[in-house]
Amino acid sequence: MSTHTAPPPTGQPDLNSAMVSGATPVDSAAGATDSREPLTVLFRDLRTSESGLSTREAQRRLLVYGPNELPRPSGRQWPRELLKQITHPLALVLVVAALLALVTGTAVLAAAIVAVIALNAGFAFVQEMQAQRAVEALAAYLPTHARAVRDRTPVEVEARTLVPGDVLVISEGDRVCADARLIDGDLQVDLSTLTGESVSATRSADHTDTAGPRLEAKDLVFSGTACLEGDAKAVVTATGAHTELGRIAALTQRTTRDDSPLERQVKRVAWLIAIVAAGSGLVFVPVGVAAGLGWVAAGTFAIGLIVANVPEGLLPTITLALAVGVRDLARHGAVVKRLSAVETLGSTTVICTDKTGTLTENKMRVTKVWLPSGEVDLENITSTTGSRELRALAYTAAVCTSAALASATSPTATGDPTELALLELDATVGEPLDPHDRAVGRRAMFHFAAHLRRMSTVDVEGDGTLAVHTKGAPETVLPCCLTIAEIGGGQHTLTDLDRTHLTALIDGYATQGLRMLAIARRRLDDVAEAGAGRDDVEGGLCLLGLVAMFDPPRPQVVDAITRAHRAGIRIHVVTGDNGLTAAEIARRVGIGSANTRIVTGEQLDALSEPELDQLLAGDEEIIFARSSPEAKLRIADALRALGQVVAMTGDGVNDAPALHRADIGVAMGRSGTDVAREAATMVLTDDDFGTIVIAVEAGRRVYDNVRKFILYIFTHAVPEVVPFLVFALSGGAIPLPLTVLQILAIDLGTDILPALALSREPAEPGLMDRPPRPRKQGIIRPAMLLRAWAFLGAISACLVMAGFLLVLYRAGWHPGDATGVGATLHHPYQQATTVAWLGIVACQIGTAFAARTERASLRAVGVFTNPALLWGIAAEVVFALALVYTPFMHPVLGTASLSAGQLLLVVPFPFIVWGADELRRLWLRRHAT
Repeated sequence: MSTHTAPPPTGQPDLNSAMVSGATPVDSAAGATDSREPLTVLFRDLRTSESGLSTREAQRRLLVYGPNELPRPSGRQWPRELLKQITHPLALVLVVAALLALVTGTAVLAAAIVAVIALNAGFAFVQEMQAQRAVEALAAYLPTHARAVRDRTPVEVEARTLVPGDVLVISEGDRVCADARLIDGDLQVDLSTLTGESVSATRSADHTDTAGPRLEAKDLVFSGTACLEGDAKAVVTATGAHTELGRIAALTQRTTRDDSPLERQVKRVAWLIAIVAAGSGLVFVPVGVAAGLGWVAAGTFAIGLIVANVPEGLLPTITLALAVGVRDLARHGAVVKRLSAVETLGSTTVICTDKTGTLTENKMRVTKVWLPSGEVDLENITSTTGSRELRALAYTAAVCTSAALASATSPTATGDPTELALLELDATVGEPLDPHDRAVGRRAMFHFAAHLRRMSTVDVEGDGTLAVHTKGAPETVLPCCLTIAEIGGGQHTLTDLDRTHLTALIDGYATQGLRMLAIARRRLDDVAEAGAGRDDVEGGLCLLGLVAMFDPPRPQVVDAITRAHRAGIRIHVVTGDNGLTAAEIARRVGIGSANTRIVTGEQLDALSEPELDQLLAGDEEIIFARSSPEAKLRIADALRALGQVVAMTGDGVNDAPALHRADIGVAMGRSGTDVAREAATMVLTDDDFGTIVIAVEAGRRVYDNVRKFILYIFTHAVPEVVPFLVFALSGGAIPLPLTVLQILAIDLGTDILPALALSREPAEPGLMDRPPRPRKQGIIRPAMLLRAWAFLGAISACLVMAGFLLVLYRAGWHPGDATGVGATLHHPYQQATTVAWLGIVACQIGTAFAARTERASLRAVGVFTNPALLWGIAAEVVFALALVYTPFMHPVLGTASLSAGQLLLVVPFPFIVWGADELRRLWLRRHAT
């Protein structure tokens, strides 16, 4: 047919007019052609034939359709993105703190705060680029070259130059370069990158599927998948963005990541702090003036009030605490790529887990062998040497393969996972098969045929005779068998009763989610038979037995599931695999119940949004089988709409959109694809599902510890604010107990190390026995504020003011007496401010010990179980005493050296603060309902 004169089919663009109008690939036939229509119609619509395209026509189409490449996301306007990070509410609060530091003349301090702002903004900006890298990683699944029929001759071309209408030549070991329809031949293909299934799929030009999911169509192959066995020709129906791989890339680009619960709450708290700090400063300026202060004194008071209300160390402390959590998780095999994800993990309520490679080992294994003498359970075999019958079956199955196990000369196993499982069976119960000896002894091979679903080889036996070895689906091998093996090496006729029994046996294995293969052989009496046709060679076989294979669950998963359930976390299985197989795996690891509901992809598509919400709203754990990337996204979105915090696991390309969209995307580091790893928030370097539960526990501990040091930091706002209020309300009769620089020395000096040490606090007892916290539950709750401000803060403020006034009274001070430079009481005033400042530091120590638990006593967790806190407090004390007794710091901070008696005033403060809170917690435990 002439591609230059044939009119374009309905719905397809005319190539000539398209070139004139500058149509983009999106407008091309690649997005409109129905790849499942009859071949004659498909050739007509694509304006091609089995002879392929001419080079000139292929070049012309390339201009219209564009290169066979995945679309790259448009470049971000990085200045705007970076500005977005710098204008984060808490960053703005830190900017205010930096400006105040400049106003007070501490340029070094201002520079340090600016460095913290830049560090946090830069880190967040880098994380925003994850989606772009995830899409770019998809390109690794497209080979650089392909074989196509051009000018009626198979030639090697660049994969990016393929266009719809090209005819591909696909052979064993090739990676498919575009979506295509088979026109000749049979293939075994690995679709795991798209479907998540570990079992290879059969594709044949002899099968035509016009209904059901495209990925299950028996005559279609897809870009990014691999050919494990066979040879075929296929006509390209879609390239680039219009392929299944391109569709997944588009989904990954379009999905957005919402802020984590911690990020949202920190923003709200930051705005609250900013409003309170600025508002209090503005409100209390006229109050101070009305109380008799001058405008300069009132301004100083306002600046001090703002600085006291702004916890300058909060953001860096949270960032560093989360970083500590990230480091700890990395030691356990979980690499977290976004700091806030550590806290989000702790609030996880639902885990949507893939089956293959996550719950299972992503490795087919023979679990049972049925022999005429009985069943052999390979999972509980007590000897590495099997019976004579078992060794014969294992040898026959191994010889009838083309795969190879890893060895010293070839460190990587090659071939179909099913065949690798058969080779491992032979190595377990007999002598490992040498691939070289297998090749030397092979006289003929009949490849696996999709319509026959079996494979046969003719090989030289150890005694020099020839034998046929056959493996395949039981329903195709049994009709070829006339006899069945007996104990001792004999055989008898395969009767109808035997066949009925075998059929029931096979059905029973199928309900267990096992994949069945029948193994048969026969000796050739005439060498000439080796050259006979397939039908003759495969006739008259003797059935040796049946092999049941399974992708087994990881041994540690059962314990991880138990711990997750104890923590109140539901687990749904969302897989592209068969429902019965997934249900059996779920049963083995403890997910769901005996009557676990299985929802297929088609059933899920038929559910309305309210129906899906109702399905997911209950406490039932569900198996979602044959799930598409859109289905995984839909499940994640529905769960999140119900208020759940969703962790989605996966390892394939098809998992990337859902991994990117979920609250926590968890990818497998060993067996996972680069695409999944780039799209995920957390990567498991050991592919261990149990690491997810460890990460959840770590997330809960980090969340608790964040609340502990927020309590610790917020508590000291009260003793920092109260002195300024006393100064203002007294009209200056009581001098300022603190200076602005002294407050900054607390917030960015003595505060930091103990706060960071609280982030290393061990988990409180029962951490994983409590249900997940609600998604909308704030990290700062009223009870915590009452404890910080009305209890611990109030006690600290009273102690601080008492120490300040006591020192002044001992020096003969009375309200209204002058304490400025040159006054007689100036030195005692400096000592009094030093006692007030040191008193806040002492109260910090008591608060640090009190904050270690919410209800439990300190004895329950142990005084010495957090050595970092002890070192932090020691460093805090040394730092504070150095400032007090270093003469050149006195004029900077307005402090003075203290006498022994004045120093002893603050020694009881930690014990009073901690002791009061210990009594409060004791009361709470006794009155707990």
